Amino acid sequence: MKHILMAAAAVLTVSACAPEADETGPAEASVENTKLTEVLADARRDEDRARDEFRNPAETLAFFQVEPSHTVIEYAPGGGWYTRVLAPYVSEEGSYVAVSFPPEAASSLGDEFVERVRGFSATFSADQSESTGLPAEALPFHFGNAIPEELNGTVDRVLMIRMMHNLIRWGVADSEVEALHAALKPGGMLGVVQHRAKADASDEYVDGNMGYLKQAELVAYFEGKGFELVDTSEINANANDTAGYENGVWTLPPSYAKGDEDRETYAAIGESDRMTLLFQKPE
Repeated sequence: MKHILMAAAAVLTVSACAPEADETGPAEASVENTKLTEVLADARRDEDRARDEFRNPAETLAFFQVEPSHTVIEYAPGGGWYTRVLAPYVSEEGSYVAVSFPPEAASSLGDEFVERVRGFSATFSADQSESTGLPAEALPFHFGNAIPEELNGTVDRVLMIRMMHNLIRWGVADSEVEALHAALKPGGMLGVVQHRAKADASDEYVDGNMGYLKQAELVAYFEGKGFELVDTSEINANANDTAGYENGVWTLPPSYAKGDEDRETYAAIGESDRMTLLFQKPE
């Protein structure tokens, strides 16, 4: 139960026949890269920057082909680590939208946590306005079961970062992924980063409660929901992660589920091994 609650807290604080990728000319790419470089260097990210070596935001967003003119949904933004990159990056030419799981999805974690989710949704826009310098109205927030109808079919990119394990263990993956699929425009893309289990991990270990999922199974899941796999990347891989801890992924930094016990060992391993997947909603 301890590692489940720690994970919940983190949520509030988180092919040959593939379709062709979007094409961007050298000049446009240069401008976009300059914009992203400026965002990543902003002083507002000073406390976030220590995790760049594990989260690789520049490389990840490039792989997901996120452009400044895009309408982007960030799913389950948590404490806003990626929000402080994405929102400033797209706010001038495109738009940012936060979407997260409905409070009742986490009812297994107790009434107190459900109320925390409600409170988080109520203050997200104002909180992130303060941390990004953007107006609150540029940071709208919706629950997955209440995405405005007018948003459906208009979104260029959906990013789901280290969240699928929670949706699976809470039993709401189908409804949330279907809502995100509807929001994407034809040809729009879904970028997924997820803690990666070993291919021979037991079914029990990859039921979501340990944070790790099997890559092949996750790809098959999204394909079953109408997405086509565009590409995979090892940008966020970590070969040092054995992905078999009693306390799951939260054994590793930044959670350190075991406290000071073997802390130096886990710090040396670093953050989890992660799959990075890009899918497309067919044209």
